[in-house]
This record gives sequence, structure tokens and C-alpha cells, in this order.
Amino acid sequence: MRKNKHARWAHKAATAVLAVALVAAVGGVSAPVQADTLLMEQIQKEPANAYEGIPRPRRGMTMQRVEEVFGRPKKATQPVGRPPIVRWTYPTFVVFFERDVAIDVVVPRPTSTANLN
Repeated sequence: MRKNKHARWAHKAATAVLAVALVAAVGGVSAPVQADTLLMEQIQKEPANAYEGIPRPRRGMTMQRVEEVFGRPKKATQPVGRPPIVRWTYPTFVVFFERDVAIDVVVPRPTSTANLN
């Protein structure tokens, strides 16, 4: 008799799992999909993250050249590690230098959801 109870319980559990999966597949849980769509629409409204869209330094530029073209950074870190890495922060981008050569330039996304409206 104990085996029978276990089989009935397993059947009920499997039925519940299948029901939840079916509801999710049919569209009962569609909020995350809508959120992803809204984010994609917002990304398409922003300027392209390309050199033409947001002017910024290119890899390989020296610190001196970056400062000549874009001015002094809003914030600069001290060298860290070996080889020494330095980060210069500007209003619309961040430049990472290895020694005195730009190795990467990043355009950060807004951190506030208020900018998404």
C-alpha cells in the first residue's frame, strides 16, 4: 500500500510540473519577454555605440594625444598592477591605458532607470 501512495504522489507532482510548464509555454508568464522588448527599443533610440555615434579615443592613442584631442579627464586613477593600468574618466566614455597607450575605450550605459523613459 505504501508503494501505491508514493506512485500517486509522484503522479500528482509530475502533473503539476507539466501544468506549470504548459502555462509558461503558452504565454502565461510573459512579463520578462515584454521587459526585454522595451529594453531593446530603448537601445535602438540611443546613439550608436560607434566612433561616429559617440566621439572618443581609439585604441593605440597615447595619453598625450588623448589629452590634446579630448582635454583633461574628469577623473584619473593612479597606475595599478604590472603592467601599470590607468583609467581616465570623461563625461561620455572611459579610457583604459597600459603604460601610456590606450588599450580600451568604454561607453558606460546609464545606471538610472529614470533615463529609460
